Amino acid sequence: MNKKPHQRITALLVTAVLALMLFMPSLAAAADEPIQLVCFSQLANYSGKLTGWIAKVLLDRFNVEITIVPDLEGVYETRMESGNLGDLVVWGNNGREYLNAAQGGYLFDWEEDDLLYDYAPNIAENMSAALEQNRMISGMDTIYGFGYNVASSTEDHEAFFYTWDIRWDLYKELGYPEVNSLDDLFDLFVAMKEICPLDENGNETYAFSLWPDWDGNMVMYIKAFATAWYGYDEFFFGHLNCETGEYYSALETGSPYLEMVKFFNKLYRAGLLDPNSMTATYDTMTEKLRAGGVFCSIFNYSGSFSYNTDEHMADGKMMMSLVPGDVRPIVYGMSVLGGNRVWSVGAKSEYPELCLEIIDWFCTPEGRLTMDYGPQDVCWYYGSDGLTHFTELGKACQKDRKTNLGDSRWDEFTGGEWSGEFNDGSFQINNTTWSTNATNPVTGEPYNKDFWASYQTPATYEIDQDWRDWAGVETVQAYMENQNYVVKTATEYADPTMSDDLNLIWTQVKKAIVDGTWNLVYSKSDGEYNYLLSQIIKNADGYGYETCEDFGASEAARWWQMVMDIKAAQ
Repeated sequence: MNKKPHQRITALLVTAVLALMLFMPSLAAAADEPIQLVCFSQLANYSGKLTGWIAKVLLDRFNVEITIVPDLEGVYETRMESGNLGDLVVWGNNGREYLNAAQGGYLFDWEEDDLLYDYAPNIAENMSAALEQNRMISGMDTIYGFGYNVASSTEDHEAFFYTWDIRWDLYKELGYPEVNSLDDLFDLFVAMKEICPLDENGNETYAFSLWPDWDGNMVMYIKAFATAWYGYDEFFFGHLNCETGEYYSALETGSPYLEMVKFFNKLYRAGLLDPNSMTATYDTMTEKLRAGGVFCSIFNYSGSFSYNTDEHMADGKMMMSLVPGDVRPIVYGMSVLGGNRVWSVGAKSEYPELCLEIIDWFCTPEGRLTMDYGPQDVCWYYGSDGLTHFTELGKACQKDRKTNLGDSRWDEFTGGEWSGEFNDGSFQINNTTWSTNATNPVTGEPYNKDFWASYQTPATYEIDQDWRDWAGVETVQAYMENQNYVVKTATEYADPTMSDDLNLIWTQVKKAIVDGTWNLVYSKSDGEYNYLLSQIIKNADGYGYETCEDFGASEAARWWQMVMDIKAAQ
C-alpha cells in the first residue's frame, strides 16, 4: 500500500533528524540553553544547583545544569507518588526503597534500545560485574544502574594494615639482620631484648603485648598472626586460604592457628611475651607500647601509629615495617561488584541518554579525578613521567579548601575563567563511581592522592630517612606493595543465621578454644603444653566441634564459589 502524502513527509523528517543526530555528540551539546537536570540524591546534604568549578565543568562539557534534591523527610514518598523521581537518582542503599522504585517502574532500564552501550560505553566495558550485580539485586533481569566504590579488578585492594611494625632503631643498631622464618624473628627479639631490656619507665620490655578484649572464635592476636604470616583469613573456627578456598580447622594437627599458638608459647617461655597479656586491655597495651615496652606489632594501628611521636622520632626512635621473607601478608580486596549506594536514572527523565553520558564520564579516569580534586590541568595533570601531579593551585586547594580559584595569582592555571572557592565546587551528589583506592589505568596508581608518588613528602627525621633508604621507597604502602602479599577477593558473602542448637554448640566450643589457647600460651614445658592441647581437643569434641568443622568447611566452599563467579564475570 502506498503511503499518504503526510506519512511520506513525516518519514522524510524522521530520516533527516536521525541523520543529523549522527553528527551531534549529545543532545545537550546541541541545545542553545543549558539543559536542566534534577538529581534526587539520598546521600546529599545540599539543596539547589551545583555551583563553583564542578558546575562549570558540567556546563562546558555537557551544557547542563544540575539541581540537587536531598532526601529530606517525605521527599521520597512525594516523588514516588508523583511518579517522577528525577533525572539522576542516587540511592543511599539498595534496599526496600530502591527495590520498590525499580520493581515499580520508576527507574530507567539502561539496556533499553542499547542506550547503556551507546551512551555509557566506559561503564559497559569496565564495570560489567557491577552491572550484573545490579541486575541480580533488582530481580527483574534488568539493569537499572550500579553501586558505588567499584574496584577496577579483583586485584585492587584497600590499604595495608598488617604492616609488621618493629622498633626500627633497635633493628638498625643490630646491623639490619636478615629475617625470613619464625626462628629468625625469634632470634631478632632475643637480640633486641639484650640491647633494650627496659622501657622508658624502667619496666621490662617484650616482643609482644597482647590483649583479650577482641577475642572471638579464637584468641584474636594469635589467629591474626597466622593471617599476617600466611595470608589466610579468619573463618569461623579456623582459617581460609584466600587463593585456593581451602579451609584449615583451628584444632587440626599442624593448623596455622596451632602453629602460632606454639610460637607465642615459645616467646613466653623466653620472657619475650608480656605476662599480663591475658588480663590486659587494648588501652593498657598501648600505654606499654608508647613507653617503648613492645618491640613489634603486626598491625600498624597498634604499632607505628601509636609509637611514632615527634618526640620519639626526634630522639632517633621509630617503629616501621619489616616484613619477614617467608611472610605473605593479607590485604583486603575491593569489590568489582560495587557497594550498595546506587547510581540510577529516573524512568520519566526526558534526557536518559544525557544522564548516562554524565555518569559514564564520572567513571572515566578524568571524571573520577575531577570529582575529588577539581578540573584537569587547572588543579591536576598527567606529567611527562606518566603519573598524576597537582598544579600549585591544586596543592593549595588540598591544603585549604577555601582557596579561591578566581585569585589572579592562579590565572596561569585557570586562564582567568574560573571563580569561587574550591569548596564551592564540592561534588554535592555525594556518591562515587570507582573506589578512591581503585587503580587509575592511565597511571597504574590509585586515584587516592595519598598513594601518588608525586605527593609524597621528604623525611623529617633521620631515623625515617634511614628506613626509606633501606626500603628503597618513600612510604609504608609502597613498601608493602613490593611484598609477596595475598589479596582476599571481596564478595557478597554474609554469615548465615545459625540454628539455636548450633549456636549453643558454638558458644561452648568457642569458650573451650579461647580459654584453652591462653592456657597453652602460658604453659611452662612441652609436657604441660601437649597435655593441655589434648584437653582442649577433648573438650571441644565433647561439645560438638565436628559439627562446627563441617559448617566452616561448607561455608568456605560457598565463599569460594562466589570468588569463582566474580572472576568468571570479569
